[in-house]
Amino acid sequence: MLSVDLLRSFGAAVDEGLERCLDDEEFYLGLIPGALEESYYKSIEDLVKAGDFRQAFEVAHSLKGILANLALTPILNPVSEITEGLRVNKDMDYSVLIAKMWEERNKLFAMIG
Repeated sequence: MLSVDLLRSFGAAVDEGLERCLDDEEFYLGLIPGALEESYYKSIEDLVKAGDFRQAFEVAHSLKGILANLALTPILNPVSEITEGLRVNKDMDYSVLIAKMWEERNKLFAMIG
């Protein structure tokens, strides 16, 4: 069951996220499932694999904003690194960061059941 305690145990900076949501815990918790929407993560992975760094950046940048506002730090960290590489159109191996992004997303997804 999704709760602030569960998010804290995941490593989220819950107090920061709550502050951004005007300390409305119900509203904050209601936003979490949307941040885990699989299509965001799949799009980043597929676009990077296709070499479409511009579009991959757009998706990654949007997801980074969502994750930052909700203070989902364990997922935010790899997404931030991906975003910054894509921002400068850096041709690099993103596979480790993408794997970490999925790992952390799936970990939280499993925790909230």
